[in-house]
Amino acid sequence: MKLFLDTANLKDIDEALKGGFIRGVTTNPSLLAKEPKGNYIEHMKKIVALCKKYGKDISLSVEVFSNDPKEMVKQAKEFVKALRYKHLAVKIPIGYKNENYLSVVKELSDAGIVVNCTACHSPMQLMMAAASGAKYVSLFYNRLRDGAKEEAYAAERDRMFNEKVVEQNDYDPNHVLRETRELLKEYPETEIIAGSIRTVLDVKEAGLNGAHIVTVSLKALKAALAHFKTDHAVDQFLKDFSAWLK
Repeated sequence: MKLFLDTANLKDIDEALKGGFIRGVTTNPSLLAKEPKGNYIEHMKKIVALCKKYGKDISLSVEVFSNDPKEMVKQAKEFVKALRYKHLAVKIPIGYKNENYLSVVKELSDAGIVVNCTACHSPMQLMMAAASGAKYVSLFYNRLRDGAKEEAYAAERDRMFNEKVVEQNDYDPNHVLRETRELLKEYPETEIIAGSIRTVLDVKEAGLNGAHIVTVSLKALKAALAHFKTDHAVDQFLKDFSAWLK
């Protein structure tokens, strides 16, 4: 399992890359909206500079901000031209309001642009994105889990069950990861990213159940590094050595 950092915050990216425990950075328009207002491309250039500073193969995913297929392709090509970063992936959502964007995924992939197909919530979405040429397919781990109980989507859940689009287990992200790994055997170059991660245990469980990559906040990654028994052991080592010096 590889760890990616899910943020557009330059300070967090710098800290995580300096720590050496992440292999990539994923961003999206919502994450960027948390940062001071400015030029989208110029902000991404700053992230690229940090990636180059700390590693030779740090992946960076940048998302389009349109729901029009032609505009998506245009933006993707603009990103590639402006950022000039070898390890860039362009994030394209799987679909929106019953329109699928797999034709965009295929067009970009055929043009040699690495695609991260995002906002996936089912094994079939993930598999079909891989079949269309996506290098990365992103499962929204906890958003999927939320979908099993959100009252606003009760009618949609019933419809999808009745039409046999999904089954009950398809709202368990770990089950989805396991099934997707099986479905992706025909697409060995595609990697599954688990996003929408909230806790350290989410990270571990996603990795154990088949995610090649887990993308997560710096807060959760730092929590994973802390343990009271680690502190106890280090304190004991220092006390013992200090006593020996006296």
